[in-house]
Amino acid sequence: MTQILQIFILIPVIGFIISLLIPAKKEGVLSWVAFSTVGLYLLFFITFLGFWFVDGHPTLNLKEIVLFKSKEYEFLIDFCFDKITVVYLLVGAFLTFLVTIYSRYYLHREKGYKRFFNTILFFYIGFNIAILSGNFETLFIGWEILGISSFLLIAFYRDRYLPVKNAIKVFSVYRIGDIGLILAMWASHHLFHENITFLKLLNDELVSEHLQNHSFIGVFISLMILVAASAKSAQLPFSSWLPRAMEGPTPSSAIFYGSLSVHLGVFLLLRTFPFWEHQTSVRVLIALLGLSTSIVASTIARVQSSVKSQIAYASIAQIGLIFIEVSAGFEVLALFHFAGNAFLRTYQLLVSPSVVSYMIREQFYNYVPRPQTIEDSFPKKIEYSIYVMSLKEWNLDLFMDYIVWIPLKKVGRKLDFLTVNKLLLLFIPAYVIAFVLLFNQGSLTPLLHQYLPSSFALIGLVMVLKSFSERKSPRMSWLLILMNHFWIALAISFNEHFQTEEAIFYLSGIVIMGLIGYLTLGRLVSLEGSVDLNGFSGHAYEHPKLAMVFLWACLGVTGFPITSTFIGEDLIFSHIHEDQIFLAFFISSSFIIGGISVIRLYARIFLGPHIKTYHEIPYKSS
Repeated sequence: MTQILQIFILIPVIGFIISLLIPAKKEGVLSWVAFSTVGLYLLFFITFLGFWFVDGHPTLNLKEIVLFKSKEYEFLIDFCFDKITVVYLLVGAFLTFLVTIYSRYYLHREKGYKRFFNTILFFYIGFNIAILSGNFETLFIGWEILGISSFLLIAFYRDRYLPVKNAIKVFSVYRIGDIGLILAMWASHHLFHENITFLKLLNDELVSEHLQNHSFIGVFISLMILVAASAKSAQLPFSSWLPRAMEGPTPSSAIFYGSLSVHLGVFLLLRTFPFWEHQTSVRVLIALLGLSTSIVASTIARVQSSVKSQIAYASIAQIGLIFIEVSAGFEVLALFHFAGNAFLRTYQLLVSPSVVSYMIREQFYNYVPRPQTIEDSFPKKIEYSIYVMSLKEWNLDLFMDYIVWIPLKKVGRKLDFLTVNKLLLLFIPAYVIAFVLLFNQGSLTPLLHQYLPSSFALIGLVMVLKSFSERKSPRMSWLLILMNHFWIALAISFNEHFQTEEAIFYLSGIVIMGLIGYLTLGRLVSLEGSVDLNGFSGHAYEHPKLAMVFLWACLGVTGFPITSTFIGEDLIFSHIHEDQIFLAFFISSSFIIGGISVIRLYARIFLGPHIKTYHEIPYKSS
């Protein structure tokens, strides 16, 4: 039975490839391929489930393939199948099947009809990989696919301002979650000295043996898992992204942010529960986070004027309760709660347009005053304060801006004196000097050798900060991101066991995709005369092929699983020592900001209202 697990990945992959080959005008064929793929998957899964129950519902584990192996490192694909997998895959298959049928008519004659079904099937590939994953590395592949699928679906109406802006905002939060997962993988490598599988985490003796003398690392891993889960499931302080994601089409809002993608944080906590179940402080923290999110999200949901925002915040509140259930060890209850919340929110989002039109008519002819609520028992000052704060969504967006994004932009703008020529004049000599130091490590003092890797990683971080705030030259922003990767590779090269072949393996994807991206930008500049980053230009309207090529280049540079750089990122972290906290922080920050900068670059150049006035300009909001 174990070998059959591969088919659960193969079916959506085949459906996705077929959908790419179908012309955009063939709407009926496109939709038929989409719901036939998911329908076949659902039928096959139910059949497999019957045999699995008859066989005694064993936990299945399949070590599929080793993608990279060295003396001290192994990157392997591992699949796991148990009751958690069953619930998530069954709910996912059923709801995706319903939504693909619904979308066939809902998006009829929409410009991006083909794009929508391509992205939905792409999302379904990522969802299956994530849910079937048997280790962190496999989970991260699905995690990344879900992230980019979210960006593409939120920005589906790519000629409008708000969908594109909100897509960047959601992707930015997802990147924070990605780094939480990467750091958890990094620390687990040092704790277990292997790429630990989720099946091995069920071994209490193995886990307690490793945590006995490394309790700090254990708490750090648990906190990073919590950061990743909170970002993905829109828990505090990341809750504000979920309503912003509703700028996409209603079917994608239902399948992504009502039911499946938003519950991936819960899945991560359930999968890793055997690791942190004996860490009482972590369990209390998860419960408190879930409780505070539920309270805040409930107050916000009750004052929203948009039905989709109401549903979004109501879903966030329920997921907060699920966090409490998981922290208390009620796994079965959490799974039932997930399924119920997923079905309810999908239904609410799909019928919301009809309900709104009905309720408006009802309120007009049959007005009913608001009944007495619990807030009316509070002192008026407290009641009004809660009301105003809820209207402002507790300033969660402002909090993230002032704590994270505004300081980063200020630091980047301090480097406005840099131009492309100055950058190359500074980069090449500095990198040559650093390279000479690398090959003369024996002559360096121990103190210098200790601080050089962190210093080089800091230089790389400064470059992505400048790229993040760059508004004039897209090619300069692109070069800064590429140079950051070279500084990271050089910084890690000072650590032992990191061989030249591994550095080349990591940088090969960066060089290839970086060159493709730079040539694409050059071609666009030659066609348009000048391109800047002061606003959204919408060049995908007139240059769709260039937009597609540049998107793939962006994905390759951000470490998406299409080049060796994806494995290289994990390889980089496996060579960072557990006492090199600053090095890990600088490199992880570079990956966060660099990824956001790349997607922002793509969005500002190719998405949004078209810069040329002879094209129709839509309203800012959808």
